[in-house]
Amino acid sequence: MLAASAVTMTAQSPAPPRTEITNGVLKVLVYLPDAANGFFKGTRFDWAGVIGQLDYQNHVFYAPWFTRLDPAQRDYTATDSEVLAGPNTAITGPVEEFQQPLGYDEASAGGSFVKIGVGRLRKPEAGGAYSAFRLYDIVDPGTRTLETRSDAITFTHELRDPAGYAYQYTKMLRLTAGQPEMRLEHRLRNTGSRRIETTVYNHNFLTIDGRPTGAGFVVKTPYDIVPARPPDPTLATVAGREVRYVGTLTGRQVVSTPLGGFGSTPADYDFRIEHTGAGVGVHIVGDRAPSNVTLWSMRTTIGLEPFIGIGIDPGAEFTWTLTYTYYTLK
Repeated sequence: MLAASAVTMTAQSPAPPRTEITNGVLKVLVYLPDAANGFFKGTRFDWAGVIGQLDYQNHVFYAPWFTRLDPAQRDYTATDSEVLAGPNTAITGPVEEFQQPLGYDEASAGGSFVKIGVGRLRKPEAGGAYSAFRLYDIVDPGTRTLETRSDAITFTHELRDPAGYAYQYTKMLRLTAGQPEMRLEHRLRNTGSRRIETTVYNHNFLTIDGRPTGAGFVVKTPYDIVPARPPDPTLATVAGREVRYVGTLTGRQVVSTPLGGFGSTPADYDFRIEHTGAGVGVHIVGDRAPSNVTLWSMRTTIGLEPFIGIGIDPGAEFTWTLTYTYYTLK
């Protein structure tokens, strides 16, 4: 069985609903959406398909990168002994966010807007610009259904907003038979009267065997990287098609840099993250062209963030698939 989450929880808190899927090669712990006791109840990331841990050949991917949830944190903070994550950041694995909410700017103070994968949210009475790190009240969580198999889970989320936004969003997390491969298959159908315009990105909170972010990690792209804002060279270097970590991150040190240079075809949604010491890596491939690519990392996790632009007219749908292949280094 997979190990339990290492995140600190109070003694009174019930265990978050979860399930396990396997294809005999990969074992994956998946947290299930639950408004009362779910592992993630924030209003930033999609609630579907939150992975708490993935096991492959005695290596552990996606274990929690933060020590405990701290409701007082806007994003996260780090001390010498702990990493504390706020309610909109305390999540694990290859999670996704639909970055632009629907109808926020036009909503009146106290009105509502839509965050895909989360629900219909309340705009604060004080107004102000939208922030992904703010915890908004959920006015309508929509309707969620779940179908499970031994090697796959399908999440469906349906929502309708009075302003005319509505959707049916399906996300299947599926393990390929006999292969070290996991697929995230998405379908977003516009069932409303308003066009849906947003972007979606995968944050990819990667951990490998609990190793600190530093020398041994390398991020590879299929294109020559044009770094608009190079990282601190004592921590990581960018050369050609690689970002190599050279110094171990400590405290609140961060390596964050745009990975420009990609083209306009799906061929450039093709990334690898490896650790030479652990001898393993993950290959991430998408079937849509990236609209942006960013690398963010701190001492306990590496987040490679490829973005995809989405535009859907009423009655139409948009699909995308992300394929994760886990492998050992030769």
